[in-house]
Amino acid sequence: MSELKRTPLRDFHAAHGGRLVDFAGWEMPVQYKSILDEHKAVRRAAGLFDVSHMGEVDVRGPDAGRFLNYLVTNDVPKLFPGRVLYSPMCYPNGGVVDDLLVYMRGPEDYFLCINAGNIDKDLAWIREQAAKFAVTITDRCADYALLAVQGPRAAAIVQSLTGAKLELVKYYHFVEGTVAGVPCIISRTGYTGEDGFELYHAAAEAPKLAEAILSAGAPLGLELAGLGARDSLRLEAGYPLYGHEITQDISPLTAGLGWTVKLEKGADFIGRAALVAEKQGGASQKIVFFKTGDRRIVRADTPVLGPDGSVVGKVVSGTLSPLLNEAIGSALVTTAAAVLPLAVDIRGTKLNLQLAKPPFVELKKS
Repeated sequence: MSELKRTPLRDFHAAHGGRLVDFAGWEMPVQYKSILDEHKAVRRAAGLFDVSHMGEVDVRGPDAGRFLNYLVTNDVPKLFPGRVLYSPMCYPNGGVVDDLLVYMRGPEDYFLCINAGNIDKDLAWIREQAAKFAVTITDRCADYALLAVQGPRAAAIVQSLTGAKLELVKYYHFVEGTVAGVPCIISRTGYTGEDGFELYHAAAEAPKLAEAILSAGAPLGLELAGLGARDSLRLEAGYPLYGHEITQDISPLTAGLGWTVKLEKGADFIGRAALVAEKQGGASQKIVFFKTGDRRIVRADTPVLGPDGSVVGKVVSGTLSPLLNEAIGSALVTTAAAVLPLAVDIRGTKLNLQLAKPPFVELKKS
């Protein structure tokens, strides 16, 4: 086995009681005290997450904007300095390479945040596609650490540590400034459905910044939060996770992310022809979200059954919603079955799936 990669906060997690596990080749905290308590803290107050395993890439040059508009499905020209765009990045067949954030710092200066498990694949893909454009692709993964402060009190906590006027930073916008004396890209984004900020900063500064946020946030109810709570929070919000709701075989349209696919943006992009054909012909499968009225978690890969007991799909994500106190999840099913009564078999017990449109709980950011 290869040795697990570590973020600059590995010792911080150990010192604060984090239970460390292998996540996409990284040694990361799955929880500190309790996933349920960490989840509830984010919904009610705030949570602090280490997401330094995520990847960062600079895209610079005269063709930077035109290249990115070809690379991703969303509409890059609508960006302006200080704006952030969420978008899938597709293969020619419409399957998803990854979903990512595009930051515009200037007309020839962009910054990408990509998923930890896809870093090597993404970089190879991006560099291959960039060959015909006047752009420079720079791997910045080792340079940055990334902390996420999420929850209704996140803004107050971060504001207490920075002179930046956070009330002026809208959702999916960013500014550059110092937080607790550490230079940061202060991004009003996140993966929980709550208000909050993601702070990109120099890797060496991560322990100092994390301790400062923890000290400032503790009186307001902030808790350290691990990957367990991150997953249950994102599923309550209905956010996709690469390898589950989106994959190389599940297109953005199949996943219900049609709002990120700008077929009429006035420029060709990778996967456009396949996505046009899928939209015109109709997708054969569909991602649906469900709850069960039961606490038993429905695990990924559990077969989904139609009214006659035949298999019509499979579960792709499943967890317990700490706020609803019942199992929730998502499944990939045939489009025809998506309007029928569906069920799963959990150790001999049939559970009916109640299809629901996320978010499953009321959110400030959804």
